[in-house]
Amino acid sequence: MILRPVALALLAVLAPAPALAAPHGGAAFIADYDSDHDGRVTRAEYDAVRHARFRATDTSGDGWLSEAEYVGEYQARLETQLATSDLPDDKKLEERQRQTRQAHVRFGVLDKDEDGRMQQAEYDASGARAYAEHDGDADGIVTAADAARTDAPRTASATPG
Repeated sequence: MILRPVALALLAVLAPAPALAAPHGGAAFIADYDSDHDGRVTRAEYDAVRHARFRATDTSGDGWLSEAEYVGEYQARLETQLATSDLPDDKKLEERQRQTRQAHVRFGVLDKDEDGRMQQAEYDASGARAYAEHDGDADGIVTAADAARTDAPRTASATPG
């Protein structure tokens, strides 16, 4: 499933609810990638987690991710989070459906050459952008201060005004 930019923009506007499985907020980013549990994420630490995640997601061992592999890995993380969520069952179902649709969209966006195969370089480019977004002071370490800067605009936009 390959979606064009207009369809991607439309989906982004139509589905603005918060994501569960992807660590979009700064605090969630640190929790997901802080492998030595020191409250901060170095670029090396982040890259190691991402590399391990890519290898684990490549269940066929062919060196690239199919859409099924990519979406399947995301769904497994989402299910783990939904299992401990206090959302009612109907909301969990809605979240599961919405997040699965978004995972398919993300695959289409990340597969830059549109060959149906997410190469390690495509995956890494996405990771580099995400890390830079969270490393607010560009010092190569995502800290609680960076997390607060990342989370502040999200909190402000979610607060009714």
